[in-house]
Amino acid sequence: MSDPAHNAVTYAVGAGVATITLNRPDAMNALDTPTKVLLRDTVLAAAEDPAVRVVVLTGTGRAFCVGQDLKEHIGLLQANDQAALWSTVPDHFAPIALALAEMPKPVIAAVNGVAAGAGASMAFACDFRVVADTAGFNLAFTGIALSCDTGISWTLPRLIGHAKALELLYFPRTVPAAESLDLGLATSVVPAADLEAAVSELAAKLAAGPTVAYGAVRQSLGYSASHTLAEALVFEAGKMQLTGSTEDHHNAVASFVAKQKPTFTGR
Repeated sequence: MSDPAHNAVTYAVGAGVATITLNRPDAMNALDTPTKVLLRDTVLAAAEDPAVRVVVLTGTGRAFCVGQDLKEHIGLLQANDQAALWSTVPDHFAPIALALAEMPKPVIAAVNGVAAGAGASMAFACDFRVVADTAGFNLAFTGIALSCDTGISWTLPRLIGHAKALELLYFPRTVPAAESLDLGLATSVVPAADLEAAVSELAAKLAAGPTVAYGAVRQSLGYSASHTLAEALVFEAGKMQLTGSTEDHHNAVASFVAKQKPTFTGR
């Protein structure tokens, strides 16, 4: 019999697109420790794989991800296992958030169902959130008297502003897809039946683009959020030099001169 823990996260790569799928549908893709370890390692592998030009994160069943597995959490509380309870934030949640937000390639969250707690946080660390019209976000942390994690304190105010971020974190509720779009939590909302096609179209477009430039842009925006203008200008200069040395840049300039559409290889 196969170990379900090894199937809790699936990974597939095709045409430059890596699809990472949370695969615990019976648990609404809740994150127990084996799943967190596997997800962390899979996201890091996708970040480092030169064959991967865009990453898609999604879930199976009726949820995207409802965050920490509370059944496991309750067991650790009852056992008073303080080390296991709180080491998971720096050991699992933080590396996942950093890798999703900072890898040098675009990342799409295909939000197929409710994204709650750390599930919402992971979606907010991505560049794009394509949301099924039946899905929603719930910033559930204070509902169980916990603070927030997985980078949401950094990403959420930048998406919707400080005041609205506080409101949604103080008073958790499921924000439906349409409202998520109005607030800026969702990049786009599509009929649930069209989610896979919409994500595939966006992923293919990104996978055919200048990957190094995309990575440089997302890292530049992340850097500028916590640095001065002078520091950001220096960072930009380094990324301009990096992208200026790529095959894609040289080929694109030559194509422009020749009045042709460039083809990008991601190198």
